[in-house]
Amino acid sequence: MDFKQIQELVKMINKSNISELSIEQDKFKITIKQKDNEVQQVITVPATMASVPAAAPVAPAAAPVTAAPAAAAPAVTKTDNLVTIKSPMIGTFYRSAGPDKAPFINVGDEVAPGKVVCIIEAMKLFNEIESEVSGKIVKVLVDDASPVEYDQPLFLVEP
Repeated sequence: MDFKQIQELVKMINKSNISELSIEQDKFKITIKQKDNEVQQVITVPATMASVPAAAPVAPAAAPVTAAPAAAAPAVTKTDNLVTIKSPMIGTFYRSAGPDKAPFINVGDEVAPGKVVCIIEAMKLFNEIESEVSGKIVKVLVDDASPVEYDQPLFLVEP
């Protein structure tokens, strides 16, 4: 099951009266529970699939999150001549690869499609988020090591 399928499941459960859904496929199990307009997601992944890069920051997860492939690209929307780079997943936002490392980008930096702009940690997996647009970073909207929601704005870019 890939990230898009999990997103679609969450959307369908939000719109329905289903209180809980469990799916098991091979070594993958997902349980999604709904309670008073909230969706709780619990995912079990075999230990051999979960690996953490040595240079990645280590911090406890702040909320239940979904696993996603590292190549997941952010959603982009335009508002007032600025482009918003949004979070493609739920997790913890990091501006750099480690506490002692420089941020991937700063205000005023130029970005191009494919350039890594941040890392989002989900289930101890560190996913590099790449820009889909080119332009100049105008504002960073999220503090380092903060929890982020799916589709939450992360950066404003001037094309």
